[in-house]
Amino acid sequence: MARQKSVYTCTECGGQAPKWQGQCPHCNAWNTLVETRLEPAPGANRYASVAGSGRLQLLSDISPREEERIATGVEEFDRVLGGGLVPGGVVLIGGDPGIGKSTLLLQALARMNENLPALYVSGEESGEQVALRARRLQLPVSGLRLLTEIHLEKIVAALTEHRPRVAVIDSIQTLYSDALQSAPGSVAQVRECAAQLTRYAKQSGTTVIFVGHVTKEGALAGPRVLEHIVDTVLYFEGDSNSSFRLIRAFKNRFGAVNELGVFAMTDRGLRGVSNPSALFLSHHEREVAGSCVLVTQEGTRPLLVEIQALVDPAHTPSPRRLCVGLEQNRLAMLLAVLHRHAGIICFDQDVFVNAVGGVRIGEPAADLAVLLAIVSSLRDRPLPGKLVAFGEIGLAGEIRPAPRGQERLKEAAKLGFTHALVPKANAPRQAVKGIDVIPLERVEQAVERLKEFS
Repeated sequence: MARQKSVYTCTECGGQAPKWQGQCPHCNAWNTLVETRLEPAPGANRYASVAGSGRLQLLSDISPREEERIATGVEEFDRVLGGGLVPGGVVLIGGDPGIGKSTLLLQALARMNENLPALYVSGEESGEQVALRARRLQLPVSGLRLLTEIHLEKIVAALTEHRPRVAVIDSIQTLYSDALQSAPGSVAQVRECAAQLTRYAKQSGTTVIFVGHVTKEGALAGPRVLEHIVDTVLYFEGDSNSSFRLIRAFKNRFGAVNELGVFAMTDRGLRGVSNPSALFLSHHEREVAGSCVLVTQEGTRPLLVEIQALVDPAHTPSPRRLCVGLEQNRLAMLLAVLHRHAGIICFDQDVFVNAVGGVRIGEPAADLAVLLAIVSSLRDRPLPGKLVAFGEIGLAGEIRPAPRGQERLKEAAKLGFTHALVPKANAPRQAVKGIDVIPLERVEQAVERLKEFS
């Protein structure tokens, strides 16, 4: 009997190599090649039979229609999706085990099933386990259909027969197809099953939601092509030991990316948080040094997040620079700008910066708040409790504008803040009721302003 041949497939890009090597020759990722069985190549006349069957169209002749979105019944989930599910769309949602992916989707399906047919496909849990969760959450699941199956062909047959409007596949890594010989969860199986279900969704108009496993680094497991196939990629964030969960959109063909949904885990499942800024603000009995409130922008939503800094004399030759929730390299840049343009020296100090609440801030508009918190901690002089700040800082010491400055100021005023340090370009033409806006052009101006508050 001939020995079955195998190839080594990259779990990141899906590229193949004839033998194992430390680095993928296609995407240059390290230690991502895994051994898989070599699948038979398609016949040479496979494409000859369909030659000429494709119909060309002029893009100008196509009249696009606005599809009515399907509301999930979970307001924060709809916000992240861009207003709801799109018919025929494919959504991939990933996150750490036990963070609430299956709970959220079961809640959404139970509510959508009241108005339209839905199907829950469980490949990881038995029907009794899913029913037990639904009973614990007290969900109205009297008409919700459940299929416990991991065979792709049987799942597609069930979808074709019952034609649900929304289908959840929990999870894509558990499925396998008879067309391939590799085991479920392998690169080839994940790619083929996702492609087949995506093709069905586009042809039938059924919205399909995949649940995806994540690696120990927090990235979605399986080939990177999985994220290219789907229309929307969502990530669950947050500590499983905390009662709060964040859902962030990293890709969305039908809405804005970097939208953020905030949930609280309760005994009745995930509940949307209407005022997420309250989660990221600490309530101190008195004003403390090293704390500054930032107005950041997550998608279309302005959020108020407390930035805390601790500056302490270094006891080692190499002072430490540590960031939690912010970019590490920007901290080193801000300290250099602070020294060069404001004359404040921190080269002999340990500097620690933290974004309260576990939120991750990626926009450069956090620079001004971080710098003010550092100066406040270094001088041991607290900032006013009703002060907010935002703005990007350049290497020349200038304070650059941030997008949607008007919306940030209105959100701060709505939550009771009375003073705002902002870039001069973000100063509103008309005064925002309840808040005094202080425009700034340079870093040294910001540092001088702090003396007036102390």
